[in-house]
Amino acid sequence: MSAQGVLSFTQQGWEQVLAKTKRALVYLDAPCAESLHWGCGSTRLLEAVGAPDCHLREFEPEAAGGGAGQPKAVFVLSCLLKGRTVEILRDIIRRSHFQYCVVVTAVSHAVHLTANHVPPATAAELEGQQPVFEQLEEKLCEWMGNMNYTAEVFYAPLLLAPVAPYLALTPSFASLFPLLPQDVHLLNSTRPDKRRLGSLAEVDATVLTPELQLQVRCLVSGLSSLCEHLGVREECFAVGSLSRIIAADLANYAPAKNRRKTASGRASVVFVDRTLDLTGAVGHHGDNLVEKIIAVLPQLPGHTNDVMVNMVELTALQTEEENRNMVAPGCLAQSNDAAAKALWEALLSSKHKEAVMEVRRHLVEAASRENLPIKMSMGRVTPGQLTSYIQLFKNNHKALMNHCGLLQLGLATVQTLKQLQTAKWDNFLAFERLLLQSIGESSMSVVLNQLLLMIKPSNQRTSDDYSPEELLILLIYIYSVAGELTVDQDFDEAEEKVKKALARVFCEESELSPLLQKITGCDSSVNLTLHKSRVVVEALFTSLRDVAGARNLMKQFKSVYVPGSPAHQASYKPLLKQVVEEIFNPERPDPVDIEHMSSGLTDLLKTGISMFMKVIVLSTRLLKPLNIPELLFATDRLHPDLHF
Repeated sequence: MSAQGVLSFTQQGWEQVLAKTKRALVYLDAPCAESLHWGCGSTRLLEAVGAPDCHLREFEPEAAGGGAGQPKAVFVLSCLLKGRTVEILRDIIRRSHFQYCVVVTAVSHAVHLTANHVPPATAAELEGQQPVFEQLEEKLCEWMGNMNYTAEVFYAPLLLAPVAPYLALTPSFASLFPLLPQDVHLLNSTRPDKRRLGSLAEVDATVLTPELQLQVRCLVSGLSSLCEHLGVREECFAVGSLSRIIAADLANYAPAKNRRKTASGRASVVFVDRTLDLTGAVGHHGDNLVEKIIAVLPQLPGHTNDVMVNMVELTALQTEEENRNMVAPGCLAQSNDAAAKALWEALLSSKHKEAVMEVRRHLVEAASRENLPIKMSMGRVTPGQLTSYIQLFKNNHKALMNHCGLLQLGLATVQTLKQLQTAKWDNFLAFERLLLQSIGESSMSVVLNQLLLMIKPSNQRTSDDYSPEELLILLIYIYSVAGELTVDQDFDEAEEKVKKALARVFCEESELSPLLQKITGCDSSVNLTLHKSRVVVEALFTSLRDVAGARNLMKQFKSVYVPGSPAHQASYKPLLKQVVEEIFNPERPDPVDIEHMSSGLTDLLKTGISMFMKVIVLSTRLLKPLNIPELLFATDRLHPDLHF
């Protein structure tokens, strides 16, 4: 199983698409655009289109149609061709002059059969046929206004956004989030005539909502295509309840069973629920520059994993805020720049201090190759020093073009280092370290009382105080790292005080942030009454208690907290690190918390990985701390939006 196989998997999928795009109008939805962005870059698509003007458009209800001189369209979509997606397709085509339409979906035909309620036995008989796609082709011709026009519908595996050789993301599943104990009660309420579920341990695919079942099957189908490309017979393992459901579905997925019969390679696929450890996702103790860049810089519009880098510094414009939007932003993805790609991969795996030194080294070497008048300085790397190197490229068009990717990563580093000084990063870090010490020495009520002092209404807050969103991040950190709670009267009283203070702060905000609007369901602070605020906060704390109890069902991975000793301070040990250490430790038996979900070689978890010694990490997204409150408190986990 090679890391390059992950990149080639994505690139081969896009080659199928690009082969159809010559002189076409190309409509992409956001997840496919993100896969293209990291996999081969938009320039590759523009080259394939080959038209002098820009022919790329976002796939959305208000998208402009094609004019009389634009007879060909290619739609690249990450979702099922069903419901609202088909309606948008129809409307765009009807207001256009297309004579040739190609629709590419990142969801296989087998999943389309499932979505259309075709029984498994019937689906097996249809192997090699694609009736759902063929029916849509007829519809496309009908909408174009002539049944003799050309329509094509096909599947291309565009599941991944390959961020690095050993790290790939799944933009289509950015909002997929593990279930919490409270979701068990919601599932029970939808099936009153059936046996009640006692806990997440009893939840399997059959009891999920239809939307979540389909979302899981879409993911499983994409992963099966990846395994087919890699030529491996996978064994599936799981840590956590949703992971168990996904792993079991992949293990029993009919097309995967057929594929495994002829696969020559072997692989272990280990799924892990993110809710088992949210500490690292909201924490600030990671010593990695990329983690800080993702957390601090603004998100690139339409993307879940990249950021906007202000490029005004390299223009003749003044660097005032109003000029920021006059120049297209830079970004982190540099899929067609080998030098920038090498730097990016180094930043991903380096500690903060080593990373900024690596940025300086690359800038110095690039300036030297261009014969720019660089003045070397040793010692600590500062934002000012990096800026002075970047400024050397400003008036040299050739040098700018040659090193554009490197300069974007350099400016991302500078802007992050500057913003870290004002982003309260050190304040968060200090609180988290204090909390780790307090958990071992004090009760949870003492910790909550410490937090209570930090909750202030907007008219009393200074720039050093915490906003409501930042308080939610701290609360998630507290409950996740603490784990299973010892509930007593002191704890209940302390929690109640925090609830009341937080409810007051919410409804006293002069303006609700986008996150608070999602959490409260109010688009304006005027509509957020104290009563509604208290109801919302009560629901937040139900979720927080679920987070604290997420590892209750674990036997081995029950804690991410390492108590202090006379020689060492208390610390946080990521659950993922614990899982990997257990897998790679040949002296221990297979851990009980890593469930084997498929038949076959039951010892493959240990022997298979130690044989290959290659690990590819797939994640739904690169998370910044603020993403977690949204996923935890404002995402309908049981009813994902499948666009129909």
